[in-house]
Amino acid sequence: MATARRTTAKSAAKAGASEGAARAPGVRELAAQATRDAILKAATKVFAKHGYDGGRIEAISKTARSYDRMIYYYFGSKEGLFIAVLEDTYRRFNEAESALVIDETQPLEALTAMIRFIWHYYQKNPEFITLLNTENLHRGRHISKSSRAREMSSPAVGLVQRVLDAGAARGLFRAELAARDVYLMIAAMGYFYLSNRHTLSAFLGENLESPAALAHWERFLIDAVLRTVSSASSDVREKTHG
Repeated sequence: MATARRTTAKSAAKAGASEGAARAPGVRELAAQATRDAILKAATKVFAKHGYDGGRIEAISKTARSYDRMIYYYFGSKEGLFIAVLEDTYRRFNEAESALVIDETQPLEALTAMIRFIWHYYQKNPEFITLLNTENLHRGRHISKSSRAREMSSPAVGLVQRVLDAGAARGLFRAELAARDVYLMIAAMGYFYLSNRHTLSAFLGENLESPAALAHWERFLIDAVLRTVSSASSDVREKTHG
């Protein structure tokens, strides 16, 4: 009887060991993902502050509390890491856009909400602008090597199209508008203001980063877009500050 119990106990122990071994890869995988995420987060900060050329591997590994070899293990090279940073930057922006809840049956309010979202996202995520500025200085050399670049086209363009269609159906918006053009207008007016705010503040002799200046530009941006999309038979300008 005692022998039987010992045999059962040994079998249970072996089974437990087997289960532990089965679980171990999952634990290692989570640890590996945590390390990779930490490196990616650190690289985003370093590249946003120092650019691609000034973003040193040693500084990134130190910020991530990791090792240089881990960067090469997960990303292959400095360029591979920078590409991953750009992909992650676009991914987070697209996810935030996708989570935006608007009522497409109310086109004026919906378009205004989209404008405010993009404008506020740029302000809350300054690394988005600085990283894209860096990549544009390199003429898109790195992101063009991304196998995922085309998958990351903004979901907002399709949403803008649906809002424009709804507005045109109600006689509020011009029917010939292209969603791409309207989206680029929104992005350009917000992006240019924020990416050039330091030089423009010096040139214009006023602080473009003050709360009052930012609020003014938000109202101007909304007004400009709604005036552009407005049909000749409608007047949406009264609702731009709603």
